Amino acid sequence: MDFQQLADAADKWCSSTPFELIAAEETERRMDFYADPGVSFYVLCPDNGCGDNFHVWSESEDCLPFLQLAQDYISSCGKKTLHEILEKVFKSFRPLLGLPDVDDDAFEEYNADVEEEEPEADHQQMGVSQQ
Repeated sequence: MDFQQLADAADKWCSSTPFELIAAEETERRMDFYADPGVSFYVLCPDNGCGDNFHVWSESEDCLPFLQLAQDYISSCGKKTLHEILEKVFKSFRPLLGLPDVDDDAFEEYNADVEEEEPEADHQQMGVSQQ
């Protein structure tokens, strides 16, 4: 997806959140977002041809710790869309924005899948049968 399409998608996302897209710098592939009271972050978008992930960060010391959930999500397996990442950031910043915290069903389902896939019991059985 080219940068202008990403910027348009981000602008559309902003219409349903308290955030505003305050800058979109195509040469750096960077989008800056802001919401009152002083909540800001930026997203670096990967180039079309490269396999890099999106990157989120904040230059505000107050905001940075809240981005951990979104950063962990980005670094987990699989490609993420800009919309998915922006939703994680919004969820992360809900306490700073004075909004009630909401459950993230998709994240809970992901954790449930990980727990179900642990084959530790199978490894122990295989070890016993080989002896």
